[in-house]
Amino acid sequence: MTTNELFSQDKSYVMQTYGRFPVAIERGEGATLYDPEGKAYIDFASGIGVLSIGTAHPKFVEAVSAQAGKLAHASNLFFTEPGVILAKRLCEKSGMDKVFFSNSGAESNEGMIKLARKYSTDRYDNDRTEIITLVNSFHGRTISTLAATGQDVFHQYFYPFTEGFAHVPANDLDALKAAATDRTCAVMMELVQGEGGVLPLDRGYVKAVESFCKENDLLLLIDEVQTGIGRTGTLFAFQGYGISPDVVSCAKGIGGGLPLGAVLASKTCSDVLGPGTHATTFGANPICTAAGNAVLDVLEDGILESVSEKGAYLRSKIEEMGFATRGMGLMIGIVVEAGTHKETVKKLIEQGLLCITAGKDAIRLLPPLTITKDEMDRGLAILKQVLCGGSK
Repeated sequence: MTTNELFSQDKSYVMQTYGRFPVAIERGEGATLYDPEGKAYIDFASGIGVLSIGTAHPKFVEAVSAQAGKLAHASNLFFTEPGVILAKRLCEKSGMDKVFFSNSGAESNEGMIKLARKYSTDRYDNDRTEIITLVNSFHGRTISTLAATGQDVFHQYFYPFTEGFAHVPANDLDALKAAATDRTCAVMMELVQGEGGVLPLDRGYVKAVESFCKENDLLLLIDEVQTGIGRTGTLFAFQGYGISPDVVSCAKGIGGGLPLGAVLASKTCSDVLGPGTHATTFGANPICTAAGNAVLDVLEDGILESVSEKGAYLRSKIEEMGFATRGMGLMIGIVVEAGTHKETVKKLIEQGLLCITAGKDAIRLLPPLTITKDEMDRGLAILKQVLCGGSK
């Protein structure tokens, strides 16, 4: 189909739930994508952080193709090899104890919430179920993860939301301690608030929250849906912060483009969810977990070690243009005048650079971790053209 034909059929047959940009993507290689007419785009968005190893990476293509030719699905009533291998690798690399595989970030966070509540009710009683999350957080689009999300803009239309969440300002330890009651079972947070504006949490605050949780037998839940799988320069952001969470969720980058998520639990709570307490039909799907193993293979080829260097390069060049940046690794926010970020992103896309917004004042960059210097420089040239008019 042509781009216009795609637009027309989408409008006729697809629920219009997305504020799409007028771009159709047909194919790509690495961090360069093409529309049906052949126009090239530099990908600084990677499908909202999903294409961790870029588009059509040879190891990804080989792993997915080979597994598709052997077995696509068997359900969790039976054992399949790719998921078991991936679970072992994730545990060894993260220091966590066991894994539950899901299909998305929201589903991973749902599993993490269920695990925390069962841990607490098993040890205490059915009233100890409240979870403290942070203002400006984003945890998903399901009813429960919307309730966990600390942004009022998402709290509309779908009442009643799931009860049992309290929201406190980020980096305010006193507020968190004041919100904790005898009904609190866990604290849940992103170490870099992605949708909220690419806002890293203060390291001292994070360590203090970890200590407070341990002192009060509250599970520390870390949402790494966007920060995980190398995005911030370590396999998981919590490793860069030097903490030991009880439960970690991830998704997006782990599947390299296929729907895959995971809940990783430490020894403190890895056996809480037993048979019949949690499940998902497509969890540990063989093709998706084969893709996950390919992602880890690529990161082990030296890509993970390059993430911080690439992020520093991009940020330095953007700051030379006169704009402040924030973030970690290849999760970067460019600070622009509040309220102008959406229109600016639209202009960038028109000029051939795919990026997205975050919060009220940030252009969010989430390029593939495999992005080349040439692709970064081509993207930076477009950024300079749009942000500076070529004058800086």
